[in-house]
Amino acid sequence: MDANALQQSWDRVTEHGEQVPLYFYSHLFVSHPEVRSMFPLSMSNQRDKFVSALGRIVSHADQIENDAAFVQHLGRDHRKYAVVAEHYNAVGVSLCATLKHFLGAEWDEDLAVHWTAAYQLVARIMVEAAETSEESSPDWWDADVVSVERRTMDLTLLTVQPRHAFQFRPGQSLSMEIPQRPRLWRYFSPANAPRRDGSIDLHVQQIDGGQMSPAVVRSLKVGDTVKLGAPVGDRLTRWENDATDLLMVAGGTGLAPLLAVLEQIDLQWQQSGTGPLVHLLHGVRMPWHLYDRPRLREVAERRPWFDYTEVVSDDPSYPGTRGKVGTVAAQQALYGRTAMVCGGPQMVAHTLEQLAAAGMRPEQIKYEHFYYAAADQHTGVPALPGQETTGDEQQPPPRLSALPDSPVDPGPDVPASDEGSRLGRGVWIPRSGR
Repeated sequence: MDANALQQSWDRVTEHGEQVPLYFYSHLFVSHPEVRSMFPLSMSNQRDKFVSALGRIVSHADQIENDAAFVQHLGRDHRKYAVVAEHYNAVGVSLCATLKHFLGAEWDEDLAVHWTAAYQLVARIMVEAAETSEESSPDWWDADVVSVERRTMDLTLLTVQPRHAFQFRPGQSLSMEIPQRPRLWRYFSPANAPRRDGSIDLHVQQIDGGQMSPAVVRSLKVGDTVKLGAPVGDRLTRWENDATDLLMVAGGTGLAPLLAVLEQIDLQWQQSGTGPLVHLLHGVRMPWHLYDRPRLREVAERRPWFDYTEVVSDDPSYPGTRGKVGTVAAQQALYGRTAMVCGGPQMVAHTLEQLAAAGMRPEQIKYEHFYYAAADQHTGVPALPGQETTGDEQQPPPRLSALPDSPVDPGPDVPASDEGSRLGRGVWIPRSGR
């Protein structure tokens, strides 16, 4: 496959903006209307997510051959959407139809060969990963809601109890579907290290205009049953007994995965009496957003290896440390430390910039993101587990499902709708959005 041809042609397609996902989804929906029931009723804020990610991934398939971990994760993750191998054929056909429509005469036999080869590679990796994971894990885990605590006006601390063993590493994220919003999956990070009883704490911040977070904060109740997807991500994890000192930088509910890592270190310290030095900075806009302040202050008093700094950016009357948490983080002792950064996209980008300017090398800075970054993209868009925005920057990872609510005229290339189902329906099996 010709990597340059793939990338350049995709760049030209994306110049058509929102017409690209509209055409793609209309083609897929008209060709295979039976798949519509797999998706949420409202997709108005997600129409471009899948097609943008799909194009970016396939157009950089030459890089995936060297590191397939992300695409393998996508394959495993899609099991919870009932995606089976035959669905990839439908998606591939619609992708090629979209390319043909927007590239016109440029879509010749050679370019089609490159795109089909790249898509075949991506689809094969995803299908193989899904099939392999079926042997060791379910499509999803049912979990009972055992506690719902409204910690602030817009933030809820949720505790769920999986009915079967659910293994994860501190710092990972998991997707969740709630009964009030069927077929909507959003990512959250456990705020605790694995426990003997298996319970998991999640921090959920309500965002106006969000599709899931208001329902979690206002409507989810003890006794409800949620579904959990397989844990993902490893950039905010650490190995047991790793002695590397840490600088943790959290923005808002980006605190959650860092709390899980902190708990892991504390357990290590209690068992062995040794552990790394940890300095946690929690940045918020207003002081009342420091929702875990009492516990963190108590830990700082009891643990000689732990320092805790509260940073408030928007309240001029606040008597403590003020400013952007990334700026404050860059002023700390950095030598010999690894930084773990979790928060919203702007917060993470600013923090990475500040830490780099202060002398930290890229390999010393860890942050999580859940999409495939192109070769010329050096800063990925991070996920903030537990918080959602009205944009699309915090919807990890992209999935093979984002049909429009209202179809548009797909043009003459779209085949007529079939009366019967062509695709196998499959069996349901496996850092925050709306």
